[in-house]
Amino acid sequence: MRRSRYYLPTLRETPKEAEIISHRLMLRAGMVRQSTAGIYIWLPLGLRVMDKIADLVRDEQNRAGSHEILMPTIQSADLWRKAGRYDDYGPEMLRIKDRQDRDLLYGPTNEEVITDLFANTVTSYRDLPQLLYHIQWKFRDELRPRFGVMRGREFLMKDNYSFDLTPEASRHSYNKMFVSYLRTFARLGLQAIPMEAETGPIGGNLSHEFIIIASTGESAIWCDKSLLERDVLSLAVNYDNEAEVAEIVRSFTEGYYACTDEKHNPELFAKEVPETRRYQGRGIEVGHIFHFGTKYSEPLGAMVSDANGNRVPVQMGSYGIGVSRLVGAIIEACHDEKGICWPAPVAPFQVSLINVRVGNTACDALAEKTMQALQAAGVEVLYDDRDESAGAKFSEADLLGFPWRWVVSPRNADSGTIEIKRRTEDEAQVVPLEQALALLTNSS
Repeated sequence: MRRSRYYLPTLRETPKEAEIISHRLMLRAGMVRQSTAGIYIWLPLGLRVMDKIADLVRDEQNRAGSHEILMPTIQSADLWRKAGRYDDYGPEMLRIKDRQDRDLLYGPTNEEVITDLFANTVTSYRDLPQLLYHIQWKFRDELRPRFGVMRGREFLMKDNYSFDLTPEASRHSYNKMFVSYLRTFARLGLQAIPMEAETGPIGGNLSHEFIIIASTGESAIWCDKSLLERDVLSLAVNYDNEAEVAEIVRSFTEGYYACTDEKHNPELFAKEVPETRRYQGRGIEVGHIFHFGTKYSEPLGAMVSDANGNRVPVQMGSYGIGVSRLVGAIIEACHDEKGICWPAPVAPFQVSLINVRVGNTACDALAEKTMQALQAAGVEVLYDDRDESAGAKFSEADLLGFPWRWVVSPRNADSGTIEIKRRTEDEAQVVPLEQALALLTNSS
């Protein structure tokens, strides 16, 4: 991709309305623009990141045995009334009417719709368990939307819903999502801490939220350092083995106290955790899982026949990840004074290729050869071919935060060498193109 042809409206100055670092950097890096309060247009660079996060989330959901569907954004108010939540949800719900004067709403969540779907399509215990999810836009009419995509009114969310015959089987589905979330955030390059949480308007009596470490996070957190030292991706997970999955969940919950200043009791932290194992910092909630039994299946008639022919309500849970929120959360966790520092799995491009002397025959030839070699190797590259100063190009590359910066200059072009540097390191090295490609391939 050539920078001169790419739609990337960057800003040199930080807009006054941007209060937190992720909002500032997303605006300056040309990732989003506000359409109206709490609602954003996602520009090409921002959309690339959000799509990569969604694909990774999707991959882990499928790995855990879930099936993807797509539910509508507009829902019937009658379903919510039947479930008993229409009046209870509050002013965050955007209530609307169609031309037939029917009550509708812009979905803030999907428990009612998915339960109604299940009630009309599944009748036997032989078809259980089921894990159904989608990645869809939601709307919650925040009174004071702020912090960019971290607390907007419209947001992209992955929500999954489990259906099981018994409470024990339903807990296994819950545990599978617990482990899947640990893996998801680890693959995103984030440290995630599971914490017991309130169930709120979703309901039920079992819930965990997942907090990622970020120095600029919205909540103060306390946790056992052991939770930050676990190598989640090294765990061999067999999701069909209930005992194995339950043991992983137990190893992350029993004996490890974690809390936030907003929703828990920090005073218990000092009593529960030895001083040598205490970690205090800040974090951001990026995922939340719930188990609520028959809260929705009973009023909405989601029943199946068990082995004895009895009709029983199914046991349910729901599991959410804020996909668009994660874009901002990752920036909050991964930045420095110069700009964003993207983890490789979600970086919009892997390499920022800079030609510091556009018009120089040797530089132009080597830059073109390098771009073609990177593309042939399947590496996403943004080639800065603009007639701008080297300083301006370097500053933008730091702001955009791709994992690698490759520089073609008159000093090295005649010898066919390139200056390469990781975004998070200070030292650069000058190597032949072939060696640069090998270093990039070996680091991925």
